[in-house]
Amino acid sequence: MSWLPKKTVVVPVDFSTASADALKTALTLVANPQDVHVIYVTAPPIAFNYAEGWALDDPATRMKAAQEHLAKFLDGKNATGVKTLIREGDPGLIIADYADEVHADLIVMPSHGYHGVKRLLLGSVAERVLRHANCPILVLRRPE
Repeated sequence: MSWLPKKTVVVPVDFSTASADALKTALTLVANPQDVHVIYVTAPPIAFNYAEGWALDDPATRMKAAQEHLAKFLDGKNATGVKTLIREGDPGLIIADYADEVHADLIVMPSHGYHGVKRLLLGSVAERVLRHANCPILVLRRPE
């Protein structure tokens, strides 16, 4: 198997500058932008306690907002033609499962480089993907 170009590259995004850099890198590794799968994983619904009782936030509204935000994120990044997907759940597991689902050759993702208490509280999506994915992963270091 040759290193370049890749047939299927998954790029998880969180709308950060580091995600934009990962997308840019992924686009250089494929022959066609259609070979890049951009995935955004949204958190599960949250229950709110109102005076009238419990209520879940509206899933349709959340999904529409996520789609709009993803489209805005991709605008101007030479990403015309990339495949996009929004899923809900644990980001690390969803990303790894999706890469298996599409038989990805590579996952390209940033690491925000948190450590100490911040990493303990926020967790590490990159580490979780590294532990669960069955394909190679290119983790980009954040710029200092």
